[in-house]
This record gives sequence, C-alpha cells and structure tokens, in this order.
Amino acid sequence: MKVLNLRCANGHGFEGWFGSEDDFLDQNGRGLIDCPVCADCTVVRLPSAPRLNLSGARVPQPGAVSPATSPPAPQPVDLQAMWLQSVRQLMARTEDVGDRFAEEARRIHYGETAERGIRGQTSAEERQALSDEGIEVMSIPVPQALKGPLQ
Repeated sequence: MKVLNLRCANGHGFEGWFGSEDDFLDQNGRGLIDCPVCADCTVVRLPSAPRLNLSGARVPQPGAVSPATSPPAPQPVDLQAMWLQSVRQLMARTEDVGDRFAEEARRIHYGETAERGIRGQTSAEERQALSDEGIEVMSIPVPQALKGPLQ
C-alpha cells in the first residue's frame, strides 16, 4: 500500500492510499480522484519524505519552558480537518430537502410546518428572494465525497 500526499488545483492537501504507483496514475488519469474539500479532479502528487534524519535534533525535556508565549496558530491541514468535521455535523443534523429548499424554507418561516434544520439546493436568484423576505439562508459548499452516505 502506498500513501501519497496529494493536492488539488485549489491548493487543498490530502492523502490518498493506492496499491501501487500505477494504480494512482491510472485512477488519476481517469479522473477518479477528487479533493475531499472542493471535489476538484485536477490532482497532483506532492513530494513526500517517508523518513527524516534529524541528526542532532533534541527531544524536548519534560517541564522545559517554551519561548512562545501564545499557542501556535492552527495549520492549514488542521483547519481543513475542522471544516470537514463541521460539514459532517451539519449534514448529520439537517434534513436534505433537495431542490425543494426555497419552498421548505418559506413553509418553516411562515409557520406552515414544524421548525427544523434543512439543507438543499437553490438558485442565486431564489436565495436572494428568500433574503428579501427576511429568511436567513447560508451557502455552504459540500464536498462531493460527503454527499453520499455519511461514514
């Protein structure tokens, strides 16, 4: 099994697991690999270092004081993981009403049906019309990989 570091054209980094280099090339050539964040199929392999020789590197001693006084800023990979987790939670806690989103949002807003969290698709014009009626909506891009069954 080969674990490869990959990146889409939008700069999102992720891992891919393949049986061999040929498997990666075949799947990538057929457009079967997509970014888990934005679903972009333009994926390139990044150089990876399976082992780093850090001669002279020291192991931090317990109780040693760090020169930094503030916590380190989250790294892009951490932010990406937090975003994906948030989208998973959103999908687990809302009902998918598909292309009936605007209709259902109006029914909830005007008290014609029980209030609940919904998600779905609508046009930019319909989204603006909902906003004009005082119905708050938010567009959130959902990666294609998350649109199927949640795992």
